[in-house]
Amino acid sequence: MTSELHPKLFVSDADAAIDFYTTTLDATLDLRVADDHRVVHHAEIILGSAILALAQSVPEWGWNTPGSVGGTPVLITANVSDPDATAERMVHRGAELVIPVENRPYGKRQGRVRDPFGHLWVISGPLR
Repeated sequence: MTSELHPKLFVSDADAAIDFYTTTLDATLDLRVADDHRVVHHAEIILGSAILALAQSVPEWGWNTPGSVGGTPVLITANVSDPDATAERMVHRGAELVIPVENRPYGKRQGRVRDPFGHLWVISGPLR
């Protein structure tokens, strides 16, 4: 049996989020499902071997953005080959640098950003 986890992020603007994540994380859009009103209820982007799903928030369904609930309780880690460049791209595209990317004593080069949709990311990679 194969087990996988596909987290789904709820965002205020799904198409903007698709653009942000594919551009800044070098991810690929694999699936986009929208209703007749062009509201994206499910999209999947591929980052390496990981699948990240996202959708437009729909509060009446309980699909809330981090901002609507006072922030996110989840921290997402993206392991990338160049964490400095990835964090820089994210900030350039509207993310907030929360913790600078630096070599950490536990053997990784990491920093933290809050994306324009309120989700927190640890951008991680090899030591430099």
